[in-house]
Amino acid sequence: MDLKVTRYEIDDGIATLTLNRPERLNSWTGRMHTEYRWILEQADDDRDVRVVVVTGAGRGFCAGADTAALETHVLRGGYDAGTPEDLPMPGYGIRPEFDADFAFQFGLKKPIIAAINGPAAGAGFSIACYADLRFAVRGAKLTTAHGRLALPAEFGLSWLLPRMIGLTKANDLLLSSRVFLTDEAMELGLLNALLGPDELMPHTYAYARRLVDEVSPGSLAATKRQIYTDLHRDAASAVRGAQDLLERMMKQDDYREAVAAWMEKRPPRWKVE
Repeated sequence: MDLKVTRYEIDDGIATLTLNRPERLNSWTGRMHTEYRWILEQADDDRDVRVVVVTGAGRGFCAGADTAALETHVLRGGYDAGTPEDLPMPGYGIRPEFDADFAFQFGLKKPIIAAINGPAAGAGFSIACYADLRFAVRGAKLTTAHGRLALPAEFGLSWLLPRMIGLTKANDLLLSSRVFLTDEAMELGLLNALLGPDELMPHTYAYARRLVDEVSPGSLAATKRQIYTDLHRDAASAVRGAQDLLERMMKQDDYREAVAAWMEKRPPRWKVE
């Protein structure tokens, strides 16, 4: 695919997906939606990619829907995604609960880290929330945005946010659509780290590097699948599922390598499937 509003780079196991409309604070369009899903499809299928970092070009992460797109919705009298019929389907087919925007990210094998380098609103806020980990710069503005546009909570945030930060805190952000800063987001438990502008990407890549070097790809994929599958089931099912995985994975090469590396006090040499 000819990438026009995103960038995709791979460096030693870490893929970086950059939303690339800096003159518009990387506002979301149908083209960006298509490219975003295509890149994640490539990354998830690529044996050389172990972790995906999502960030924005320039001084913004993603300012939400482009104003031109909002005007188009008004003119057409309804929502127009602006995406092709053959939209890429990464993460689909794993569980029916994951088969939607942006829930499909739960079905991907590779962990996604959102490096929030500036404002994130609407769709941009949703992208960050559906990532597995979130690191952000201090003082960046965040908002669900939908209320001020006379719209409902978008992309399943009414399901996701209460599970992330609790019902009371989520209700505040969803009902008010107020703007809040990443500093407050850290206090709410929405972020994993709050950093200075010069610290964000080094911290993000250092964390991603630890995942690549210290955790087997099989363990990353299995654990991510457990986390989001178990959100939909009871504790006993989660325990039984974990036991089944344990028995299966203890027969794999990476388990034997992990034990050997531990005993020999050396870095593991993971087998990439």
